[in-house]
Amino acid sequence: MNPMFKNSVLYDKRYAVLLDDLEKTKHDLDSAYTNLANVIEPDLIDCYIYEVQSVQMRYKFLLSRVKQIEDSYAKNPLEVSGT
Repeated sequence: MNPMFKNSVLYDKRYAVLLDDLEKTKHDLDSAYTNLANVIEPDLIDCYIYEVQSVQMRYKFLLSRVKQIEDSYAKNPLEVSGT
């Protein structure tokens, strides 16, 4: 197997995992916002505020990784094509 193609396949798997994690994190963020909107207990409000902040940080991190991979694809189109 061509080493360049092997790297491309590995990159594609990592990219797919990142996209899956990003989608799950988006769902978690929606859930945290819903929970925050529906709670009235002060301690739980604080809890959900921290949860929203935490999930937002994870989402930003994953999004930056996805963009980093997409930028590397744009800079080196030979890896994408597998040639």
